[in-house]
Amino acid sequence: MSREKLVLAYSGGLDTSVLVHWLNAQGYDVIALCLDLGQKVEDLDAIREKGAKAGAVKVLIEDVQEEFVRDYVLPAIQWNAIYEGTYLLGTSLARPLIAKKQIDVAQQEGATSVGHGATGKGNDQVRFELSYYSLMPDIKVVAPWKIKAFYETYPGRKELLAYAEKHGIPVKATAIDQ
Repeated sequence: MSREKLVLAYSGGLDTSVLVHWLNAQGYDVIALCLDLGQKVEDLDAIREKGAKAGAVKVLIEDVQEEFVRDYVLPAIQWNAIYEGTYLLGTSLARPLIAKKQIDVAQQEGATSVGHGATGKGNDQVRFELSYYSLMPDIKVVAPWKIKAFYETYPGRKELLAYAEKHGIPVKATAIDQ
């Protein structure tokens, strides 16, 4: 029996690296999609390697900086989309583009599911999921932070770091974790 394919929004950080492995253990063939939006990222080859070690069947990295600026950032500046008159909504603007690219990959790869690592308490989950459903209403969305068995077992960084160590997923602990 073939496994269901899932395209995961992948940053290469602790949460999404653990999610690759966990989703794989739940029966998904995970395609990890990492987008270069122009943010500071670690070595992209290291992200690709980390995703593979975590269990992704594919790790795709795409440079979308030009599209992000042209189709999202510049219009936001033109519309004066500034939060409380203070800062541009950069992270918020990125979520629909990430979701769009996930849906594109899902269609190319024959995936029936997409997933994200946004916690169940913030606006990012809404941005991702509304974007997915607007682009492909029948797509299955897997959001581990909204799955009771996941969030009760892995409620924080300490548990995620222990999971990563147990399963040989290379992640960097920060000063917060010491």
